[in-house]
Amino acid sequence: MEEDEFFGEKTFQHYCAEFIKHSQKIGDGWEWRASKDCSDGYMCKTHFQVKNGTAVSHQGTSDHVQTFLPVEEALDAPLDDFEVTETTAAAEVIKYEYHVLYSCSYQVPVLYFRASFLDGRPLALKDIWEGVHECYKTRLLQGPWDTITQQEHPILGHPFFVLHPCKTSEFMTPVLKNSQKINRNVNYITSWLSIVGPAVGLNLPLSYATAASHDEGNVSGQDSSIE
Repeated sequence: MEEDEFFGEKTFQHYCAEFIKHSQKIGDGWEWRASKDCSDGYMCKTHFQVKNGTAVSHQGTSDHVQTFLPVEEALDAPLDDFEVTETTAAAEVIKYEYHVLYSCSYQVPVLYFRASFLDGRPLALKDIWEGVHECYKTRLLQGPWDTITQQEHPILGHPFFVLHPCKTSEFMTPVLKNSQKINRNVNYITSWLSIVGPAVGLNLPLSYATAASHDEGNVSGQDSSIE
């Protein structure tokens, strides 16, 4: 598939279908959710993260070597089997919801997300900014309110944070041109998420890039469909 910085919704769904196909293979948790009338939809993932990197460790391990479990697994396990550091509590675990939608106005994907503690308390925008990795803050803080804002989810109607898509084509154009120059096939969603995701705590396993380079795909999406 010849990638373009602008594309239609059918092509967007094709990219998502290929992305979700690999996610299912590696158990990364991405899925497609259709709107009520099934005319459109979005790709989504729920992720749990311990605030400030606090981890839950399994008992019976060495003081010097501890086995850290994923937050999801730790939350489901019996409390008697775990040691929790003094700073770790249910309120310190943050639930992130990431939604990838198509913007008809900009003809590019848009990342919507929201975060809350396990007791339901939502994180404010200032809390989101505190969680942005230091290597991204300098660039993003040049125009934070234009980069991460809060607005209504176009399908759900609930308040979500969103990474504004106005600069998407600007930073994706050189990525796509380079892939065409070296004759390498890429999935737009994979390349785009690998750039914008880390700014809000969303990181992609490297296997996505490998999968994209081996996916020949097609613009019409005849071989890939959202279910």
